[in-house]
Amino acid sequence: MRAEQDGDILEEDSPQDNGIETNRYSSISPPASPVVQEEPFTTYFEDKVPIPESTNQVFSFRKLWAFTGPGFLMSIAYLDPGNIESDLQSGAKAGFKLLWVLLLATIIGLLLQRLAARLGVVTGMHLAEVCNRQYPTVPRIILWLMVELAIIGSDMQEVIGCAIALNLLSVGRIPLWGGVLITITDTFVFLFLDKYGLRKLEAFFGFLITVMAISFGYEYILVKPDQGKLLTGMFVPYCAGCGPVQLEQAVGIVGAVIMPHNIYLHSALVKSREIDRKNKKDVKEANKYFFIESTVALFISFLINVFVVAVFAEAFYDKTNIQVHEECNATGSPHTDLFPMNNNTLEVDIYKGGVVLGCVFGPAALYIWAIGILAAGQSSTMTGTYSGQFVMEGFLNLRWSRFARVLLTRSIAITPTLLVAIFQDVQHLTGMNDFLNVLQSMQLPFALIPILTFTSLTSIMNDFANGLVWKISGGIVILVVCAINMYFVVVYVTALNSVLLYVLASLLSVAYLCFVGYLAWHCLVALGVSRVDFSSRVRKRPALLIEEQSEYDS
Repeated sequence: MRAEQDGDILEEDSPQDNGIETNRYSSISPPASPVVQEEPFTTYFEDKVPIPESTNQVFSFRKLWAFTGPGFLMSIAYLDPGNIESDLQSGAKAGFKLLWVLLLATIIGLLLQRLAARLGVVTGMHLAEVCNRQYPTVPRIILWLMVELAIIGSDMQEVIGCAIALNLLSVGRIPLWGGVLITITDTFVFLFLDKYGLRKLEAFFGFLITVMAISFGYEYILVKPDQGKLLTGMFVPYCAGCGPVQLEQAVGIVGAVIMPHNIYLHSALVKSREIDRKNKKDVKEANKYFFIESTVALFISFLINVFVVAVFAEAFYDKTNIQVHEECNATGSPHTDLFPMNNNTLEVDIYKGGVVLGCVFGPAALYIWAIGILAAGQSSTMTGTYSGQFVMEGFLNLRWSRFARVLLTRSIAITPTLLVAIFQDVQHLTGMNDFLNVLQSMQLPFALIPILTFTSLTSIMNDFANGLVWKISGGIVILVVCAINMYFVVVYVTALNSVLLYVLASLLSVAYLCFVGYLAWHCLVALGVSRVDFSSRVRKRPALLIEEQSEYDS
């Protein structure tokens, strides 16, 4: 394998030069514009949103509006039920002290989403399609399976979140499995809204985000958190008096915010805009507006997350089970038995969170909370299905009918969710949520490493490849995020207290680390670290011997 100056990624098939077999880092051939390359099939975005012409002005609100949409669909993943549960647990266990972790994780997420959007804009292909072209068959299949696992885990959290919201709204009349079936049905209905136009679909997602903002904003105004403590927790990176519980929660925040399938999703969503990729100015302009839109979208999602953290930090930080039990008993809540008569610190999830809000602040707080959770679960379930479609079609190059593709990806994720809903009680789902967070944390390298690899290649990105600063900072960020999430995995596994599970986890860890190492090796070579390109050194030796022999013969 030989590293050329542009640092292209390895391709198995290699040409032969002078009888000597050499592997080359190959470039992909991105479509110059939507007109030049017509996709043989479409996923959802059958229509392209036109970008208005503009005079030579630095910024145009009309153009920003035309580019607005993909970033808000992407930001849904920052507001899914798993994130909401992480937020409320952060507030209940650490108060306002970990808000700065949430802010930092959101900023890191924005930088990673920027890379995803740039890949889609510049190449006209999303990350799964690029992986399909650039990685050999076996690593490509493994990568696809890992990403599918992440999507299934995320989807389970989202569907369960919808089911819990329906259970709360119906005062327990709709069981968990019934809520799952309802969510499956209405998700299929909503997914076909794009038949009425892409902009209408994006408007529907905007409506769901607005519902979340109003619902959780209402709780925020009702509780009236201490603004001084809130600002201190947000901008002072310190956690006074924190212990292992708070540290684990901080790690959980990072794992919940940065989700692997969202990188694949965002790189595909930006393809919905008409961009002339032969025109460098148009591509540069698209990158600029997509970054602005993503910043606004993630800022709004950050505020909604802050609402949830602040509500539980102000009202339930350091409260005990017996205190909440007495408050629920005083208001005549039917859920008093959820909180045992002991002095242990209150532990909440999205179900218990709604219950305690209803106990302390009245039934309206419970129902409005449930509406917010329902909006979060429904919207994230839809975007999770989109992610599954893009990943499956990109990695496997599927050419099925649209309905068949939706049905397959829905079935893959829904089947285990329905089984959990049937055999698990709505009051005891926190353990499953922790397991799903660990599962998604483990899949992070399979999105972060490829996106840094491909956006750093000039053969793929041309003049828009990552510069030295982005390569170094991106590598550091990915290393830190992966290390944090692996710590989360280790904490979870060690808490299982089972020798058999330890042995199984050890074997899986070896295989996992080997594959991550393989991707990291390709990434380093692509970044231009020639010292790790061992095969190129081996292949150079025969060439040198041939040159020496020819000189001797002459």
